[in-house]
Amino acid sequence: MTQEPIRKAVVLLSGGLDSATVLALAVAAGYETYALSFAYGQRHAWELECARKVAASLHAREHRIAEIDLRVFGGSALTADIDVPKGRSLDEMAGHIPITYVPARNTIFLSFALAWAEVLGSSDIFIGVNALDYSGYPDCRPEFIRAFEQLANLATKAGVEGRQKLTVHTPFISLTKAEIIRKGLDLGVDYSLTSSCYDPSPEGQPCGACDSCLLRQKGFHENGLADPLRYSKTPEKHL
Repeated sequence: MTQEPIRKAVVLLSGGLDSATVLALAVAAGYETYALSFAYGQRHAWELECARKVAASLHAREHRIAEIDLRVFGGSALTADIDVPKGRSLDEMAGHIPITYVPARNTIFLSFALAWAEVLGSSDIFIGVNALDYSGYPDCRPEFIRAFEQLANLATKAGVEGRQKLTVHTPFISLTKAEIIRKGLDLGVDYSLTSSCYDPSPEGQPCGACDSCLLRQKGFHENGLADPLRYSKTPEKHL
């Protein structure tokens, strides 16, 4: 009896809630997972400590951290000396692309994932982007993901030779944060290991007021649950 080949997947792992859940989902789907994180000069580099813990807890086959420095371009509150917006309402978040958007970040991250997938002989990349309950990032939209997937299949030696038909999996693209959390709890994700904050303390304590903290807390609240993280600031009301 011929043994089926092992399915390998590259999973983009920031250390946040969405990426931890997508890693758990890929594992549950039977993939041998290769987690990829980035030290890109982000002010919230604490997330990398969380990524290491999440990768270990979910038994990723391998976890690598690629070092690139997007501070050379700046242009974002996450990579430059620009204040992170705090205490915004949902309407304010949806009003325009926020200053926490890092120019071309997901394009860069997916390109790195594509390179590793080609080396591994993998045709699958997982990314935890979602187009609901997010802060208006253009590179989280379904049309961006599909366009990148099309480009990826034109860009590699493996693709040209017919050895790779890449799929970019975005299982949470149309889910709310609450739905993602519910899925993660079903998969056994330990959310106490994750970090979502854009502006944490040096010890990793989330601020509780940035867009990402507020959306995360909203997701737990809608599930009737308390976030396992301890915040330096508790919002007066839920979004």
